Amino acid sequence: MEISELSVPDAWVFTPRQHSDSRGTFLEWFRSDALAEAVGHPLTLSQANHSVSRAGTLRGVHYAQVPPSQAKYVTCVHGRVLDCVVDIRVGSPTYGTFAAVVLDDVDRRGLYVAEGLGHAFMALTDDAAISYLCSTPYTPGREYGVHPLDPDLALPWPDDLAPLLSDKDTAAPSLKEAEAAGLLPDYRACRALYAELRSASAAGDIR
Repeated sequence: MEISELSVPDAWVFTPRQHSDSRGTFLEWFRSDALAEAVGHPLTLSQANHSVSRAGTLRGVHYAQVPPSQAKYVTCVHGRVLDCVVDIRVGSPTYGTFAAVVLDDVDRRGLYVAEGLGHAFMALTDDAAISYLCSTPYTPGREYGVHPLDPDLALPWPDDLAPLLSDKDTAAPSLKEAEAAGLLPDYRACRALYAELRSASAAGDIR
């Protein structure tokens, strides 16, 4: 499995080795040991989500309050999506920047998004199916969003697809509005959380 950190720190792409023959293909789409080596601690699995989207569907930019927030490991099991990780951590050296990755059923990459980062994706094909593992359960009162079409973010959604947003995402604030309202994660709090998770892992308290 090849591992590379994105330009937004604390997000990684995992490219699995695929084994194909006349019967089909086998791969390991998630390896806890590989992730723990890259991130410094394992991913505690609390929830697994799956979504199927028509072309143009745009979900995000979603994030959860820190702590505990929610880390995600995302893969596309069918079709193709453009996935964007957004640094919305106030005080981060890369605040307001993004990294974009194509996830599809060809390269079958996995994407790890640490706590406090924003996550969004657009389906590039019909029936694009995304599966993701989450470190904490969904908690409505701690879940927030930033508008995925915020011109200040300028996320690179393709011009040939009309974005399809939920009512909730359509009503989401811009990054500046979310910051002014005190809704965004604090970078120092995120770094403290990452350090706590690594310390717990070193002590054998996380498995």
